[in-house]
Amino acid sequence: MRSIRTRTTSRASRTSGAAKAAAAALTAGALALTLTACGGGDGKDKAGKDKSGGESSSASVQLPKLDGQTLEVAAVWTGPEQDNFTKVLKEFEKRTGAKVNFVPTGNNTATFLSTKIEGGKPPDVAFLPQVGVLHQFADKGWIKPLGSEAQAQVDKNFSAGWKNLGAYKGKQYGVYVKAANKSLVWYNTAAFEAAGISKTPATWDDFLSTAQTLSDAGSPAVSIGGADGWTLTDWFENIYLSQAGPEKYDQLATHKIKWTDPSVKEALTTLAQLWGKDDLIAGGRKGALGTEFPKSVTQTFSGDNPAAMVYEGDFVTANINADTKAKVGTDAKVFPFPAVGDKAPVVSGGDVAVALKGGKGAQALVTFLSSTDAAEIWAAQGGYISPNKEMDTSKYKDAVTRDIAKALLAAGDDFRFDMSDQAPAAFGGTQGVGEWKALQDFLKNPKDVAGTQRQLEADAAKAYKNG
Repeated sequence: MRSIRTRTTSRASRTSGAAKAAAAALTAGALALTLTACGGGDGKDKAGKDKSGGESSSASVQLPKLDGQTLEVAAVWTGPEQDNFTKVLKEFEKRTGAKVNFVPTGNNTATFLSTKIEGGKPPDVAFLPQVGVLHQFADKGWIKPLGSEAQAQVDKNFSAGWKNLGAYKGKQYGVYVKAANKSLVWYNTAAFEAAGISKTPATWDDFLSTAQTLSDAGSPAVSIGGADGWTLTDWFENIYLSQAGPEKYDQLATHKIKWTDPSVKEALTTLAQLWGKDDLIAGGRKGALGTEFPKSVTQTFSGDNPAAMVYEGDFVTANINADTKAKVGTDAKVFPFPAVGDKAPVVSGGDVAVALKGGKGAQALVTFLSSTDAAEIWAAQGGYISPNKEMDTSKYKDAVTRDIAKALLAAGDDFRFDMSDQAPAAFGGTQGVGEWKALQDFLKNPKDVAGTQRQLEADAAKAYKNG
């Protein structure tokens, strides 16, 4: 999801290794199984119990009493995502007697937290949307290794791949309790029906053809949240992985090849086939650059003339559920990001929970977040996927999300972790600079492929050198 990023090239190489280990978590084929299924169950789990997300009769984790303690947790989420996470924190408060305050970090998570830490006022727990920032913070001694209780939950509930992503130099520093499948395109079923489209596109050429058909029928074809640079990095990564392949993807992610490489030129040229056509973009390029991610979703599923498609991860459901009247699985359905090369891409991201303070409170919160109890409460709210392999998947709010989550747990080698999340923060995760800014400039002028490559390489070289 939002990806906030900093580290050296050697650390980036280790990140790539962890990402490869996490490949066992996901397959492109599994993702395509039932993504267009209708959503919603009967509100009961397999045992017939209510799925509202409250505390189960038998808790999966024991927590200490923390009466009178006030903890602070920081994360990038706002709006519906923050509201959903608050439900998890309320349960933690209920069980421990502690009070937990949520602090939104804004898009520059690494900068926000660095300032807090250096000022001597870090939050107790933070969610880092980037592997590289975990490594940077661990190097600086800013985060605490997991205690024995949290480690026990991680060992029980998470596969080796996801554990490796939260580890550094042989120590477990964090746990990826929130994952994202970032290779999905959500579509307005009414717009497809009005345009006479009965089949979702499986290839990039089909996608462009479908977009043109929708535009000709009077619907803004594709909604793009270009005001948030992270969404544009996700567009690029899906095209690059599918077109250039996993090996090149890993090399570019670690800056072992330059952004002036011909493979980058090919990916940008492909991306320009969409970004260069104002008539296929809701509001045109100028409108897209003024559209933040939440609006890109709402303008696809609400309004007098909604857009037909919006690209982004599974977390789109949180915005659909909270900000529109559309029903996931009925009014809003989803298909895998179209294949540009031989295979459809599977790009994932995630948020890793880490303790920035010592003491019982921070460790207790990370322990709870690592449990199946927390995962099931969160899943019941919608707009969330967990890599927790032991949780009851019937707790997911709708069948579409449930199917995406099951695919996350399937084995496979086509998965790659978000490329910009593997980059130094100055390049891959800071508003107004680096990759975010370069791709916004490219959306503004998709004809300037060579200039965009030069800018990307200059920014990347500087950031990787500085670590």
